[in-house]
This record gives sequence, structure tokens and C-alpha cells, in this order.
Amino acid sequence: MIEQIKPSRSEKVIFIFIILLALFSITSFFLIKDKCLFVKNHDPNELKFENPQNIAILNVECGNVIIELYPETSPIAVKRFKTLIRTKAYDNVAFHRVIKDKLVQAGDLEFGKKDNLDYGKIGTGKSGLGTLKSEIDNPFDYKKGSVGFSRTSKFDTEDSQFFIILDDEPLYEGEYTPLGKVLYGLDALKKIKYLDKSVYVLRPDFINTFRMLIN
Repeated sequence: MIEQIKPSRSEKVIFIFIILLALFSITSFFLIKDKCLFVKNHDPNELKFENPQNIAILNVECGNVIIELYPETSPIAVKRFKTLIRTKAYDNVAFHRVIKDKLVQAGDLEFGKKDNLDYGKIGTGKSGLGTLKSEIDNPFDYKKGSVGFSRTSKFDTEDSQFFIILDDEPLYEGEYTPLGKVLYGLDALKKIKYLDKSVYVLRPDFINTFRMLIN
């Protein structure tokens, strides 16, 4: 008859520790894999807005980013922005330039589309609608969540590319044409893919859809 050997107290403790460690490792793996786990997705239909005609919904991997546009500040630029949004021009366009906790930039309609991505030219593409005059005379505070039109090193070269800042940038005031500000969903933008050694992103994240609340 084989005598059953009972595990010692220390062996039981080690066994329980190994089980807990395995559970922790599995849980951590899924938490790291799901970067959107703790990001709240805001439903615009459950919110009330003072100016619904100026509300735009940018949908990205981690949810909705709800933006209020300011046509009274930059009428020409906002009109262009609304036109591009309403024609679905921004759908499947890359966030090609991302600075961690500072800025995300997208809107290259020529070289930034998911099915026609050109890493050699991205950031230089046009909309085909022509450039705009910079609108920088009206007061605007570039606080966290502000949205602005990108341009080259010269003024009056705004077109379709835009940026959203993830931190206050007072030096942008009077330099970039403002478009509006994020009301909800800034955390979703903080999950946009970035690279540590370059502001331009290889295999970038994309805009899913960009729509006006009221068409």
C-alpha cells in the first residue's frame, strides 16, 4: 500500500503563490493588450450642447472625441473644416505626427489615407481645395484640447491638416489658426500610437470616422 504524502505548509504557500503569479501575469497581459480598457467612450446622443450645429465627433480606436468648433473665431477655416468633415474626407486618414502627451496631427488627404499611405511624402499632402489665409487675429487660448489648422513654416498655407494639443501651448497663440476645442474624449487621443525617437509614426493609428453632429 502506497502511503499518501501530505504537502507541507511551506509547499502549500509556494503552490498558492505560483497560482496567483500566473493569474497576475495573464491579467496583466490582457490589460496591456487592451490599451482602451480604462478610456470612457462618450455618446454624443446622451449629451446636451449649446451649439449643436458646431459639434463634430471624431471617432478613433479608443472612442469618440467630441469637438466644439468656433466659426466666430475663424470663420473661413471652420467652414473648410466642416466641408471636409461632411464629405467624409477624413475617414481612414492617419495620425501621422504624434508627440507623446503633447500633440496629435492628422488630415493629410493626399498621402495619409489607409489604402494609399506614402511614408515618404506624408505630411505634405493637399486637399485639392487650395490653401487658406491664416486667421490669427482673434483672441484664442491654446489650452489643452485645443484644435488648430496645421501649416508650413509660412502663414497662409492652411489646407486640411489639423492638430489637437494634449497640453497647454501658449506659444501657439497668434501662430496657428484655431478651429475649436475638445469637450469630451481627450483621453482617447492620449492612446494614439507614437514613437519615442520620431514624431512621425510608422504603421500609425487612423481616424475611423469624422462627422458633424448635425449635417
